Amino acid sequence: MKPIQQYTHIFFIGIGGIGMSALARYFNQKELKVLGYDKTKTELTQTLTEEGVEVYYQQKIEENVLKTLPQESTLVVFTPAISSNSILVNYFKANGFDMYKRAFILGEITKNLPTLAVAGTHGKTTTSAILTHILKANQIKLTAFCGGILQNYKTNYIGDGDDVVVIEADEFDRSFLQLHPSAAVITSMDADHLDIYGTSESLTLAFQEFSNLVPKGHLYANSTLDIKAQSIAVNHSADYSIQHIKIENGSYRFDFKSENFNLKDIQFSLPGQHNLFNAAAALCLAIDFKPSYADRFAKALASFEGVQRRFNYVYKSDLLIVIDDYAHHPKEIDAVHQAISEMHPEKKSVVIFQPHLFSRTKDFADEFAKSLAQFDEVNLLDIYPAREEPIEGITSKFLLELIDHPKKQLISKNDIENRIQKASEEVIVLLGAGDIGVEASKISKLLK
Repeated sequence: MKPIQQYTHIFFIGIGGIGMSALARYFNQKELKVLGYDKTKTELTQTLTEEGVEVYYQQKIEENVLKTLPQESTLVVFTPAISSNSILVNYFKANGFDMYKRAFILGEITKNLPTLAVAGTHGKTTTSAILTHILKANQIKLTAFCGGILQNYKTNYIGDGDDVVVIEADEFDRSFLQLHPSAAVITSMDADHLDIYGTSESLTLAFQEFSNLVPKGHLYANSTLDIKAQSIAVNHSADYSIQHIKIENGSYRFDFKSENFNLKDIQFSLPGQHNLFNAAAALCLAIDFKPSYADRFAKALASFEGVQRRFNYVYKSDLLIVIDDYAHHPKEIDAVHQAISEMHPEKKSVVIFQPHLFSRTKDFADEFAKSLAQFDEVNLLDIYPAREEPIEGITSKFLLELIDHPKKQLISKNDIENRIQKASEEVIVLLGAGDIGVEASKISKLLK
């Protein structure tokens, strides 16, 4: 690949993706000509348009647009989720354009910069968002590519400078093996993306390969993982641990300890033990980058407001609480249930779940059934297919039949509003990585 500085135009295939849009914002900030295609108009793509990015929603883009792209100085960035039959992919291939996956471009951008990488099958987005916030709150000039919209800043991209870079190290399609981390954390290694890896053992091997990319002494990991790293734990002994946890006025207070420091009475508002771990993981990387700021980083946790679609309170009253969360794996659903049980023990818990991918539903059907059965009521939407074709016999009805629960049903998106309006003394949580977040946004507007 030629040096990135030699490109004048960047075209994104799948520009509306959360990771792709952050990269588009990076190049737009650099004042390159940024264009892109996505199949769906969303709030995010509309925001990109307002920022000066050209976004198209048909693959048959007008010939005069494509012909304005200089072949020798246009970089085409594509998401691994795009079909190989894509009209745009085939056009750019046939005409000899430079084409690379997003992860490779991220690796090129960051390879000569101090880079803090967050890896793991769960917790990447929240951890990288916390890390971004506590660095930025302490006036560190950073660039951050986040996989979610940070509530504090209403964006998934921060471009203040290049003292340090924050990135999510995504295991999908082995993307994280393209990166060059200065320090990294691995939050979890649960089986996922088996459509890519085939077996959980293959996934674990990829994480071990990623760990070999990290300089010695700068890798941190959940203490439960079988990987050579400095360990992190909540309420257990480890190299870095959160201890003495209390809940006061809906927020956590805790101490964060290691051999070198003991930070006391830290405040943090995101619910759930999994988010306490995410906070600890973010602190490890921030302190690795600038140890003298350890106390300042800990204090900055109190002002972190969260990430969109990560345990977001859509509505709160005495009778009804509505939460929106991206959880799409059984372990993530377990974490959401734990957080609800801890923060709202007096209320009935109701889940509205949109399964994400036919393959994931098939691979983890029994685990999904067990996780969902923990709620007091279970409602299932149709499976969100994303990049996949249907798999015979794998439907939401198939999953529903596996759930051992007296109060379960299939519902449509049109039923969500009615179910919420009937609620009393309930926490209703909308879960899934598909387009259920759009429904949560509608409910937010309706109730407010």
